[in-house]
Amino acid sequence: MIVSLQYGKSGLQVTLPPDSRVSIIEKPSIPVLRNPARTFNSALDSGVDSPSLRQLAAQCRTACILVCDITRPVPNEALIPPIIKTLLDSGIAHDNILLLVATGLHRPNEGEELQSILGTDPILKSIPVANHYARSELSHVDLGYSSRQTPVKLDRRFVQADLKLVVGLVEPHFMAGFSGGRKVIAPGIAHEDTIRTLHNSKFLSDPHCAVCEVAENPLHAELLEIIARLREYSGSSIYGVNVVINADRQLVYVNFGEIESSHEEAMDFSRQMAIVDLDRQFPIVLSTAAGFPLDQTFYQAIKGIVTPLDIVEPNGTLILAAECKEGLGSQPFQQAQEKLCLNGTEAFLRALSEKNQADIDEWSTQMLALARQRARIMLYSEGLTETQFELTGTQGIPSIEAGLEIAGQAIEPLEIAVIPEGPYVVPQLST
Repeated sequence: MIVSLQYGKSGLQVTLPPDSRVSIIEKPSIPVLRNPARTFNSALDSGVDSPSLRQLAAQCRTACILVCDITRPVPNEALIPPIIKTLLDSGIAHDNILLLVATGLHRPNEGEELQSILGTDPILKSIPVANHYARSELSHVDLGYSSRQTPVKLDRRFVQADLKLVVGLVEPHFMAGFSGGRKVIAPGIAHEDTIRTLHNSKFLSDPHCAVCEVAENPLHAELLEIIARLREYSGSSIYGVNVVINADRQLVYVNFGEIESSHEEAMDFSRQMAIVDLDRQFPIVLSTAAGFPLDQTFYQAIKGIVTPLDIVEPNGTLILAAECKEGLGSQPFQQAQEKLCLNGTEAFLRALSEKNQADIDEWSTQMLALARQRARIMLYSEGLTETQFELTGTQGIPSIEAGLEIAGQAIEPLEIAVIPEGPYVVPQLST
């Protein structure tokens, strides 16, 4: 049996053992929007718990639109031009509209990379575009501390804009429950201090800080409190455009409205689309990081390890296919991986529990460490050097087929769960 996995830009074909019992775990088929432009324009005219975008813009002189960075495949080319046209038609001047890339602590997106994010519509040529820089103290407004003592510092360009608009992809997220909405603001345009606090061990070790969970998720609650603090400080509401896409990156859902209400509706849709209930676990689970752009670094690819852990048998094996064409990730992440590999899982996690602020990017290493307590992890990647492989904290394999042969020794019958779309599908063990 041959299965096709999302891997890089071209995919990966894998031949499964002929005597294996294979369960392919995929999202239910959801119809794509037949006329995305018409659907989106209709959404802009009938906001969730809000006036239309045109009515909002008519009362504003300035606007700031947050867009996700290169790590999120948001179909901005279908979204940004209609938004800008509406703002211009409502009387906001070109120079008073800012497209701000919500990079968090990621690198800035420039040149061809920036163009790939925003698209090539001519209307974009006259609109200012900028990246968020989390380490620039003067670029942020200090809004004090949350009730959980998180320092709340946000990009002043967004804080001071009359019209605040967030464009985000709503998909399962292994810490915050779902991406998009409030997450585009924090960590998207938050200061380093805010981001590092939101990712400390106290938050991430909470069992409710998990994929597709928001009801008791302390990180989700903290992000909502930051939104409330921003709303109170600025005296104005925040609005969101929320999209959900299928495995082929096609739009299946879009809405617009007040940031919390509209995001809640989008999460409900995404939850129904992403979660797959199963009545059993498997000795071997083959996962991916959903291909480009999420699998370009091992830092991002860890999501493909964490998300399916619920269906891995105790002491079972999880095999990840991730291209990692750009290597491991940032230098701070590499340093965190060095600590994990040098000190071991238990000592690494103990050291984290003593910190109020996480070191930059070590939060993904923490999630990997927790995963290593649950399962043996194998990694197939063509983008990592031998030295980089040693720092992944996983067992490197020359091919998926070789990994399956190793993992399948002494397992009879050989049962394998395959998740071609990785973390965008959330298999959950029914209780």
